[in-house]
Parts: sequence; C-alpha cells; structure tokens
Amino acid sequence: MRSDDIEDSYRTVLIGQSPWLETGKIPSVLALPVQRPLATLLHQTITRTDLRRFQMILGPRRVGKTTVMYQVAAALLASGIDRERLRWIRLDHPTLMLRSLGDLFHDWCLLPGATLQRPTFVFLDELAYAERWDLWLKTAYDERWPVQIMGTSSSTAALRHRRSESGVGRWEEQYLGPYLFTEYLALRHRRLKVSSEPTLAATLAAIIAARLAPASFAAERRRFLLVGGFPELLNAEPSEDELTDLLRAQHIVRSDAVVTALYKDIPQAFNVADPIRLERLLYVLAGQMAGLLSPQSIGADLQISVPTIENYLSYLQHAFLIFTLPNYAPAEETIQRRGRKVYFVDGAVRNAALQRGPAPLNDSAEMGCLMENAIAAHLYSLSQQSGMRLYHWRDGRTEVDLIYDEHEAPLAFEIAASPRHSAAGLKALIKRFPRFRARCYLVAPEAASVDAASTETGIGRITVDELLIAAGLQAHRALQSRLQP
Repeated sequence: MRSDDIEDSYRTVLIGQSPWLETGKIPSVLALPVQRPLATLLHQTITRTDLRRFQMILGPRRVGKTTVMYQVAAALLASGIDRERLRWIRLDHPTLMLRSLGDLFHDWCLLPGATLQRPTFVFLDELAYAERWDLWLKTAYDERWPVQIMGTSSSTAALRHRRSESGVGRWEEQYLGPYLFTEYLALRHRRLKVSSEPTLAATLAAIIAARLAPASFAAERRRFLLVGGFPELLNAEPSEDELTDLLRAQHIVRSDAVVTALYKDIPQAFNVADPIRLERLLYVLAGQMAGLLSPQSIGADLQISVPTIENYLSYLQHAFLIFTLPNYAPAEETIQRRGRKVYFVDGAVRNAALQRGPAPLNDSAEMGCLMENAIAAHLYSLSQQSGMRLYHWRDGRTEVDLIYDEHEAPLAFEIAASPRHSAAGLKALIKRFPRFRARCYLVAPEAASVDAASTETGIGRITVDELLIAAGLQAHRALQSRLQP
C-alpha cells in the first residue's frame, strides 16, 4: 500500500469517528436519551474557563463511559459549539494505534483560531491504548494547547500505573460504576420523596423518618440483584420470566465485561502472558465473595505463588472487576497487615464469572450473597465519590460486615437475612470503638426501621432497600459537590 493510501485511510478513520462533522448532530444511537448524572455534570465542568482540568472517566466495561462522552458532545453541540470544535479519537482502532498521540493531536485536534477561551474539545476513547499518553497530556496542559480533553479507560492502570505526578493539577479522575439502585428506580419512574443530607448518617435518619414503605420496592430490588447494574441490561424491557433475563445478563456480562477485561485489558496493561490463570483466580474469588481473602490458600489451590496472586488481585481491581476491603483499625499499619474481604463491582460480574445459570433464582443463600455484594458495591461507589474509606471489621470470631468511615459520622452495618439476626458483632464494635455508638445498623430485607440514635443500645435497624437508596442519594450528592462550582 502506498504512503498516500495510508494517509487517506488514516483520515477516513478519524472523520468516520466524528459523524457530526457532516450531519451537525450526534446520532441518537450513540448519545442515548437516558443520561447518567455524570454526563450532565461533566458538560458543566468541561466548559468552565476559570479552572481548566482535563477529565478522565474510569470504570468497568459496559457501564456507559463512552456514552457519557457522546452525551457531553451532544450537549456541547446543543449549546451552540461549532461542530468543527469537537474531535473524537477512539484509540484502540488498529489504524490509529500505529500513530503517536502527539501526531493525532497535531494532525486532527490543534485547529486554527482555537484559544484557551474557545478550545477544541477532544474526546479520547480508551486512552490506555495510546503510548506515552501521560506525557502528551502533560505537554498539552503545560504548553497551554487550545484544547479541552475528556478521556475514558476501563483500567485504572491507564492513569495510575504511569508517572503519577503527570496528572497532578492537570486532570481529574471520575469513577463511573454500574447503575445504583436510585438510578434504576428513576428508570422505572419510581419517585423518591426524600433527598440527601450532608452525611450518610443524616440521610439514613431522614429516610427512616420519611417511611418510604420499602416493601414496595421489592420487585425492583429483586430484578436489580439478579440482572445487575449494567445499563444495557437495565434499560431493556423485562422478559416474561426471570430466567431469560438472568441468563441473558450472564451471557452479556461474561462476553463484554469479564472476558474482554481478562484477555485484552489486563494483558495489554500489565503484559500478562497467561490470562487463563487470571480467569481461574476470578472464578475462585467469585465462589468466596464477601469472604476473607487468603492468598496463601488460593495460591496453593491454583499452584500459583503468593506474590503472583497479589499481583493478579491488583490487576483485577485495576480492571474494576473486584474490590477488596481492609480490616478496620485506628492505626494505618494495622489496617494494612490484617485480612481483607473481597467483593465484586457488581453481582452480575460474579454470576458471569461462575457461569451460575439459574441458581440465584430460588436459592436464598445465593440471594443473600448478591444482596450483601450490592450493599458493599453501593458503599464502594459512594466512597469513590466522597473520598471516605470503606472497611470490614473482624476480631477473632467477632465481625461486622461493612464500615463506612465518614469522619464525623462513621457508620457500621451488619447484613442479615432476618432482623432477628444477632447484633453481637455490632455490640462488640461499639464496646471497642465508642465512636460507633448510635451509628450501627442491622440491615435486613424486611426490618422494621429504627434510627440508631433512638435506641438504648445505639444499634438501629434498616431495610436493604433503604440503605441502597441512601447510598445512591449520597453518592449523587458527593459527585455534585465535587464537580459543581
């Protein structure tokens, strides 16, 4: 192929990735009408000229990161931004992978007449595929190129495994996870007559006082737990039977999120030569979800060294498949030494990893695992937005499932199938750490909600639905607080 043919192919790809250059609008199949809250807030942020920051959207595959960028681009066009000032580069395209990011900027994004007050808006999809992306973004920022940049990645390795100092003061990371229960309720047009308060503890108290009749959310919660929080799954109309939805969810999440992460994203980011071992580890973790991690035991079972197990665990976390929680303790060195619990970013990932089939439908133990994982994942999403730490606590045989360590109002939660579940772990936590008094909750599907501050023991009760709603409202509040001027 002649060099001019290569150049023609190169430009054809770039033009094809920005169809609005011809039509003046974003195709609705790309900028879907249902927006995640992040899309609206990023449109406001990226147009600010008083505080210039590039924006990087991180999260699992199939949660809508690319869709959010298309929705931001559509909002820019609707606000009157000239179509020529919107440039899209999908960096995992085989033709574009042959070019440096610097060439792509100079050939496609640095437009005549652009200024910092009137920049070109550059959208970089799958940023991790660009060589030395961090140095080029640093150069673009430091040399004051007339661009405003937004990018996506399905691996935190793209932004954290390189030169960490490059991003300081230049770009911000925005976590986009699977749908929260509050987002799903909005999809189903279920209005909530309650709003968030300054702390999660205060939001819980407000929800308890509002008496939301949580039993009315049981059908939505069951589908949410079975199908998972991936937008493609939740936006689809429910089938006539649960089994069809469950099996469809497992197939889509396995092929689009799990397999791609294991066999493409992680090997590309970390040079893993044998991704089959990663899949075996993920399978083992799925069977131990919500349990204590033992790298020594897992390594012995899989015949993999403990250091390799630890590396693989970090890769799975970087790819947003799992997260781990350290054991709560006042001293940081103690936190790091003691056992971790493992959860999945979404229960659908766990079901797909195990290829669980119809098992969750009629097995109360399966539903219990999915319920605890959903609560942990919601609090994890909240912690990503708020910057607070999330833990579990275990001392000998005494344990508490989840601790959300908000500075002035820490909360502890014990997840149970019944409100009659023992509160011994919560009582022991209060005795050991008095700061948790009146901030401990037993969480069960059908608990009669009681504010912890109103009880003699300092232990309250709350339903699963109420806690999921509270965490979702609080996560949205934290996101708004960070992004709105």
